[in-house]
Amino acid sequence: MTNADQEEFWTSDAGPKWVAQQAQMDAVLAPVMELLMARASLKPGDRVLDIGCGTGVSVAAAAQAVGHRGHVTGLDISQTMLDLASQRMATTTNIAFLKADAQSHPFTSLFDAMISRFGVMFFDDTVAALSNLEAALAPGGTMTFAAWGPAPQNPFFMVPAKAAVGVLGDLPKVDRTLPGPFAFEDSARVLEMMEQAGLSNTDVETVALDLTPPGNASETAALFLDIGPAQRAVEYHEADTAMTARVHQAVADAISDFDTSSGLRIPACIHIYRARKPA
Repeated sequence: MTNADQEEFWTSDAGPKWVAQQAQMDAVLAPVMELLMARASLKPGDRVLDIGCGTGVSVAAAAQAVGHRGHVTGLDISQTMLDLASQRMATTTNIAFLKADAQSHPFTSLFDAMISRFGVMFFDDTVAALSNLEAALAPGGTMTFAAWGPAPQNPFFMVPAKAAVGVLGDLPKVDRTLPGPFAFEDSARVLEMMEQAGLSNTDVETVALDLTPPGNASETAALFLDIGPAQRAVEYHEADTAMTARVHQAVADAISDFDTSSGLRIPACIHIYRARKPA
């Protein structure tokens, strides 16, 4: 996909689904948000760029961290998602939203910190995008990006996909190095691209944590039939209502293995990529 394709996808296809499921997705991914903010170490007064901010939960967290003397710009390619983000934070005064492509946008100011929760894996040209972002990073500034680790270590994707395929049949193979959720799963490859882009003091930390769906297995299966590989399988095979119901049950049965006394806890593997610009 080109970035124009990504804009269309996140505005007209995936964007409305994420908007509709915003509260549930924020709850599922809350541990990733906490991890990102802990590693970003934002300071009061920082000027922050949130790349691929989506519906705005990371903007809100960053705005709280930098306080009234700081400022957060939430950047996304999807107007659909930015519209909800703007509504959610209509009364917050230290933020702004920018509809732009981070790969090519001519930034006119510098940022003390850049953050992203799953917003950097969709560039058509990752090196060009990171180079453009590096130019907008202030001396001494930091980048901190959360991305999915290896697909086999992320049952959030793999378990619903396997359950759906078991009911409907195989899906076409996907090149996971292309723009998509697992484009940053190979940390050695990504660190090399970061260095090619001119970033300094780069490193990656791989963290195991549990995702926290707020509902039961059946409710979470319904989410997976709206967002993710199970939804892709239903669409690809043009499943009718009866077959979709079978997929729903298969996914619910599969993820019930992750039920605990505290609710569903789905293991995840997250890469935290970091860079610091020389002062």
